[in-house]
Amino acid sequence: MTNRNKEIKDAKSASRTITAVIIGLVLLGLIAAGIAGFFYLSASQKPLDPANKETTKIDVLPGETATMIGDKLEKNHIIKSSDMFKYYLKFNNISNFQAGSYELSPSMTFKQISKSLQEGKVYVPVAFKMNVPEGITIDQIAAIVEKNTSIKAADFEKQVNDPDFVKKMQKKHPKLISDDVFKENIKRPLEGYLYPATYEFTEKNPTIEEIVDKMLTATQDNAFPLWDKYGGIVINEAGTNKRLSFHEFLTFSSLVEREATGLTDRAKIASVFINRMEENPPMPLQTDPTVLYALGRHKEVTYEDDLKVDSPYNTYQNTGLPPGPIATSGKASMESVLNPAQTDYLYFLADSSGKNYFSKTLEEHNKLKAEHIDN
Repeated sequence: MTNRNKEIKDAKSASRTITAVIIGLVLLGLIAAGIAGFFYLSASQKPLDPANKETTKIDVLPGETATMIGDKLEKNHIIKSSDMFKYYLKFNNISNFQAGSYELSPSMTFKQISKSLQEGKVYVPVAFKMNVPEGITIDQIAAIVEKNTSIKAADFEKQVNDPDFVKKMQKKHPKLISDDVFKENIKRPLEGYLYPATYEFTEKNPTIEEIVDKMLTATQDNAFPLWDKYGGIVINEAGTNKRLSFHEFLTFSSLVEREATGLTDRAKIASVFINRMEENPPMPLQTDPTVLYALGRHKEVTYEDDLKVDSPYNTYQNTGLPPGPIATSGKASMESVLNPAQTDYLYFLADSSGKNYFSKTLEEHNKLKAEHIDN
């Protein structure tokens, strides 16, 4: 090989090396830029101020673009960068925003803000859910609260039964809570007023007031309109109207809820209670759950001695409805009170399987009892 050829070969080799180095540096630069961009984009998506829950009203007008909305958010110190918000929306293919007024805060993420704008409401992720079933009492609700939050059951009960707290709730829900809850014989003012449902909370540690207010709002949204629709009027078999106050309505519904073993029997159970109250003289309702409530016990069997408890809630010793609700009640029980079956039954009993038997006379009732309970 001549020196000239060798020089040409060495020059080509050096050129390739330099090119490779340049390409490598460019790739490293791109990778570094990509990583930096990723972290910058990720950082920009974090809330501007996670601790600041204070909201600002943001109006989104029909036809406004992502850039225009982003500028508003940045100007009002909801987000750090309008550009980053626009890139986030484009990268995630998010569009179709709903025009309207929004209450947004610097503690919200891009995801929360964009979901709010798409759904037409403020989107906040659910921290936990709490299920409150039908037919339970405040002390049992307190146990559920303790299981799901940092609140002690005893503290929940104490606050919920505190007259000053109840009055505060009454001011927030004046249609819902009447002075009936403060009557002398009432055992727990808000018993039966905390609606049974599955509740979603956006904060891990809500206050007792926030929990109770949420449950009262659910009662106002579900139970009150139902009662209000019928004017609280119950029509019995004789065709006469009986008007129930909302407090009486919740009380009656709670009795049906605690006695019912199936959806189809609730209207019949309600009719038995109505027929007993319409007798002349009125018959006591004689429902075991009221006795257990008077005793403050949760058990399956009511004994003869239990029926002697001296309490206005004892429907074996007193006629008419007890002073207040004895448990939560669901819509099925509430509807059965306002739309009871038209029967002339005065008695009912349930066997060990939960099947109910209805009868018109004490003789027939005792016969059914001997067949299905005593044997």
